Amino acid sequence: MSDVQKMLEVKNLRKYFDTSAGTVKSVDDVSFDISKGETLGLVGESGCGKTTAGRTIIRLYEPTEGQIIFNGVDITNMSSRELLPFRKRMQMIFQDPYASLNPRMTVGDIIIEPMIIHKIPKDERKDRMINLLRRVGLNSEHANRYPHEFSGGQRQRVGIARALAVEPEFIICDEPISALDVSIQAQVVNMLEDLQKELGLTYLFIAHDLSMVRHISTRVAVMYLGKIVELAESSELYENPKHPYTRSLLSSIPMPDPIKSDEREIIKLAGEIPSPLNPPTGCNFHTRCQFCKSDCEKLRPLLREISNNHYCACPFA
Repeated sequence: MSDVQKMLEVKNLRKYFDTSAGTVKSVDDVSFDISKGETLGLVGESGCGKTTAGRTIIRLYEPTEGQIIFNGVDITNMSSRELLPFRKRMQMIFQDPYASLNPRMTVGDIIIEPMIIHKIPKDERKDRMINLLRRVGLNSEHANRYPHEFSGGQRQRVGIARALAVEPEFIICDEPISALDVSIQAQVVNMLEDLQKELGLTYLFIAHDLSMVRHISTRVAVMYLGKIVELAESSELYENPKHPYTRSLLSSIPMPDPIKSDEREIIKLAGEIPSPLNPPTGCNFHTRCQFCKSDCEKLRPLLREISNNHYCACPFA
């Protein structure tokens, strides 16, 4: 992958939170890149640091260490004023459609607000807002309603329209379907795919639904306790997982065929996920790994390429 194609480069990113109980290492030395037009899926258990990584990349959280490079420009330490033109090109769809929309604003005003911030000409705003509503499956009559008058799926469509309001190139989708009914989830994902094709968008798709991630992602990164433990093309990762954690995650995906479901091996993890306040020494995963050796408790494995574009942070992969 040449540098010209890379829209986003994340290098050794760390985000730590100081609390009364100690330092929480939410994101701990994470590196990856995303090329223009692709979707990188970021998956892992709740609390592994996926959302924190997304919010740090878009600078809603200030990074503790590392670099965030967008289209060749280092935005890691930019001031809010310097960052403004980059915020226009990078947007976010939030997980909770109930909490992410201002209940005191109409849907039209919610979508127009980012246009005001980024100084879109006033005479263009209303037409653009109506076109965006139609594009996400709503209509112009919805512009004068308030968020509480909509279902969860409709609210998330409003959130997507807001993210598209300033014509971004890159969108971080932070579990955009996890709060929605199953019947609505596929509709929203299909709409995101259609928008990607129409508008040439690039996505970081954060989720814990592994079957949905496989459907939408070009490549998938698996995160555990603040670190990426495996990264590969989507088909390669699902058909040939190497890290014990990835193999366990994939073995838990429900299968529609009861015979195949009974035949496969389900890899159950021992114990609970450790606290990020006090992560294990050596490999973060060794306390739950059935293949653990004595070295795993001492040495921290690096994410290394084990085959073509397939990276894994396990010496026994």
